[in-house]
Amino acid sequence: MENKDDPGKAYDKSIRKRLTRTVLIPSITLLVLWAVLATAFFINGLYVRLVAGSVRDVSIPALTALSSLQQERQLALQYLDSPSSGPQQLQQQEQDSDGKLKGLQEAFAATISSAPDEIASKVTALKAQLDQLPVLRSQVNFRSINRAQVNTYYNGVLDSAATLFDTQARIVPDATAVQGAISATSLFRAGDLMSRETSLVSAAFSGSTFAPDDFVQFSQLVGYYRTQLAQISPFLEPAVRQHYQQLSTSDAWKRLNAAEDSLIKHGPWTSGDQNNVPVSAGDWHALTAQVAQGLNQLTIEQADQVSTAAIDSGNAQLRNAIIGSIVALLASLAAIIVAVRVSRSLVDRTLMTRLERLRNDSLDLARNRLPNIVGRLKSGDPVDIEAELPKLDHGRDEIGQVAEAFNTAQLTAVNAAASEAKARSGVHNVFLGIAHRNQVLVHRQLQILDEMESREENSTQLASLFQLDHLAARARRTTENLIILGGKQPGRRWRKPVSLMEVLRAAVSETEQYSRVQVEQVPDVAIVGTAVADTIHLVAELVDNATSFSPPGSQVEVTSRMVARGVVVDVSDQGLGMKEGVREWANAMMADAPEFDAMALRADSSLGLFVVARLASRLGITVTFDPSRYGGTRATVLIPSNHLANANAPEPLAEAPALAQVGAPAPESAAQRPAPEAPQPAPRPYPARPLPTPDPRTAEPYPPSAGQIPDVPAAPRAAEPDLSELEGDDRPRLPRRQPQQNLVAQLHDDPDAAEADVTNAGETTARTLMAFHKGTRRARGGQNDS
Repeated sequence: MENKDDPGKAYDKSIRKRLTRTVLIPSITLLVLWAVLATAFFINGLYVRLVAGSVRDVSIPALTALSSLQQERQLALQYLDSPSSGPQQLQQQEQDSDGKLKGLQEAFAATISSAPDEIASKVTALKAQLDQLPVLRSQVNFRSINRAQVNTYYNGVLDSAATLFDTQARIVPDATAVQGAISATSLFRAGDLMSRETSLVSAAFSGSTFAPDDFVQFSQLVGYYRTQLAQISPFLEPAVRQHYQQLSTSDAWKRLNAAEDSLIKHGPWTSGDQNNVPVSAGDWHALTAQVAQGLNQLTIEQADQVSTAAIDSGNAQLRNAIIGSIVALLASLAAIIVAVRVSRSLVDRTLMTRLERLRNDSLDLARNRLPNIVGRLKSGDPVDIEAELPKLDHGRDEIGQVAEAFNTAQLTAVNAAASEAKARSGVHNVFLGIAHRNQVLVHRQLQILDEMESREENSTQLASLFQLDHLAARARRTTENLIILGGKQPGRRWRKPVSLMEVLRAAVSETEQYSRVQVEQVPDVAIVGTAVADTIHLVAELVDNATSFSPPGSQVEVTSRMVARGVVVDVSDQGLGMKEGVREWANAMMADAPEFDAMALRADSSLGLFVVARLASRLGITVTFDPSRYGGTRATVLIPSNHLANANAPEPLAEAPALAQVGAPAPESAAQRPAPEAPQPAPRPYPARPLPTPDPRTAEPYPPSAGQIPDVPAAPRAAEPDLSELEGDDRPRLPRRQPQQNLVAQLHDDPDAAEADVTNAGETTARTLMAFHKGTRRARGGQNDS
């Protein structure tokens, strides 16, 4: 998962991209502001058009339908107050109202889905009241409702319509349109007030009685609508204001005002006093109908002009927003292009050229010169650092300071590499010196043991000496491991080829638990003398590893066969095997041997596998690990054909080695030596290179059973070579020992089985020890001469 808080992520982009981004930030900010403002203007224009369109589509049909409802209200009140009058005129008005309300319902359905929520809620409330109109009409026809209920219903419908108009007026985001729409709403309210007063007086004429309560309400309505008209007239649209002045100066207007004043002066009346009323019913109906029609027309005209002006305003805002947006966009794009071109020119001319030159110079030093210098330092060659490490000169500005810092860093790195090479050379010298000293001591120890074995006649003591001899041989292999780690070769050498069987037996004899190893199916082939020592060492390490990581009672099989590219040696154990990741790591190590420096950095350096990898790399031998048929691990060693010789004339393994240096150890015996101690776990390998580092086995090495000290077995006999063929062997041959020749009398008797197990004595044991002794002496035949 990426770490977003990593400070290094901020420097992943190139300088050109980062500078371009810096230049683009203000330009992009300008574009964002342009987008926000343009969107705001565009949305505002659309909103104005939407509201203005809803006003035009809803208000005008609504005014026509509401005017018809006002007439219906007046006739309904007259019908209720005059039982003798018929319903024909009222029914005609209801049909006229239904036709106009149908158009209003269609307008509602077309606009309510796109109308703002404030308008939609008011439209819904008005539709709900209009849906109750058929019920009210039925009650009026049957005279099952009174005048107050009729007034309440119709007045409620008209008040809801006025609220809708007022909401439409105030929601328009344009001050001029809002003022005109409010004036239209006020004009509608004034006309409705006049319609209400007309209904009261018409009902009074029909009922021949003008009740005091109705008279008071009439007087208030007259004052309300006159005041309303006087207040809104200055804010009407010019053409509407002109038409209002014409209406207010007309004869009908004046006569209506006079009639209203006379009725107010007369006051309430009853049926007996109706003849004294100053206005007749006919004149009243004619005057109010004419003036109401004029006011309704003024309201429709005002609403139409206001909505038209609002739509024009919305269109103008949209047009201005589009034109302004295009201009602002072009200006922003031009500014961005100019800024990017200027920044690119600045970067390319002043920064990128110098930075690329600094990069090329630095890469040349890092990839070519520094590796060459460091490699020469590691190999010990003299290096003049000041002369061979040129300084980078890129001026004195910031780029030059970076170059100077790089000069300092590379000089420090080279000096550190030189110091490390000196220290490593000293450590290697000490390391190899100690290893060679130990090798001389072990070699001397083996010589002394040979002499003691040749003089010893007691079989028990001889077995102990053979065990010491075997441990000394294993110590010699460990010493040779140290020499291999130091980059040198052990002193054991053969000049003539040695048969593969002898090589494998010698490798097995150098392992701790040799008695568990079975060598079989060995082809008749020989290994050239120059590869014998390293091959023995390589196979011995693999066999030792196999015995250490398999159950104590199991066998380790060593088989070989000829293939097209050479000879293959398989070492198979019966342990738990390697895990998949560990096996891949081990095979990677065999394919590419790591440096010992890297291995030394780990607490557990996988010494055995590392030695195998170094030896395989030196000889060109291929070593691979895979599962064995027993579930354990099988190590496959491919010895190439260039290390094979004619098997008809192989050199016996006991041929004297050509020692590379004084005091170097001689080759180990081809026979197996007894192991007096329990097998110890081999060190767990760790990779020296960046490979997975799990344990090389799935389980710890199997410990031998308690008190396991293997009986001295009959060691595998090598072919008895002619000792006279040993190179440089001018000493007399050792005397050949006869079985039981010098044994005491008690040993000639046959001891019981328990005693034989405890003393490890007897004729069989003696013969076995002598055979083993002969083999080890043949294996070290050349050492005794040195």
